[in-house]
Amino acid sequence: MDSWDEIRTAYQVARAGTVSGAADALGVHHATVIRHIDALENRLGVKLFQRHARGYTATEAGDDLLRVAQTTDDQFTQLAGRIKGQGAGVGGELLVTSIGTLSSLIVPVLADYQATHPEVIVRFLTGDRLFRLEYGEAHVAIRAGTRPEQPDNVVQNLTTQGVALVASEAYLDKHGTPKDEDDLQHFHFVGHDNDDNRAPFMRWLSEAVPRDRIVFRGTDMRVMRDAVVAGAGIGFVPETELKTFPNLRRVIPTKPEWAADLWLVTHVDLHRTAKVQSFLSFIKEQAKNWNV
Repeated sequence: MDSWDEIRTAYQVARAGTVSGAADALGVHHATVIRHIDALENRLGVKLFQRHARGYTATEAGDDLLRVAQTTDDQFTQLAGRIKGQGAGVGGELLVTSIGTLSSLIVPVLADYQATHPEVIVRFLTGDRLFRLEYGEAHVAIRAGTRPEQPDNVVQNLTTQGVALVASEAYLDKHGTPKDEDDLQHFHFVGHDNDDNRAPFMRWLSEAVPRDRIVFRGTDMRVMRDAVVAGAGIGFVPETELKTFPNLRRVIPTKPEWAADLWLVTHVDLHRTAKVQSFLSFIKEQAKNWNV
């Protein structure tokens, strides 16, 4: 594209709002910025910016062009992320993503991996949204639940994570302990704010107790765990975290159907690279020692 440099300059002017800000971002002289804007406007036959004392503001035509420019710039950035993972060596950035709930499992692994490979910079990205591996948003995704089925991904089972239904000693001292599963409906619970949450243990809870007995609700398992520890009610905590909270007590035996599978997901284009293979081997070995 002959005019890409000019479009990229216009995009930076729109972001910064000034010629000097765009020049700093691009590492060019401000005269180059002005020349690019003038040339692009002449090429398109429209004004892309309104000039005023405080800087530049995009016109309607400018907004249309800049939306395309932003999408293109984002795609170049994502492509760069993919290219960084394609080298033969184990170095540079390693982007790993998972839901935040798994941080207590994943963070120690990442710390040990980085210590073993000091040339690697670890980026651990958490959130409920699915990071798009095909655009280089992550090298490795660790996902929970049903087997991921996105095309062009390599999916491997990592382990199965169990959870326990527990309450704090303070809660049980105040309200008593359920005699059996049928007695659960008489107690307070901590649960997910979304009725349609797909976690197997949350689906079980929604069938086992009336919704109005779930008196403390959240969207993050760490928040729900903290609520259980604080005595807000009975709730689920990962088996791996029970030893961290000695004041928690199981209220009924753990059920196998509460467990969730954990999956390692990589994009087919990056799966065989040295860095990705190195990390996959490392985390698989570490997972053998998890008491999940």
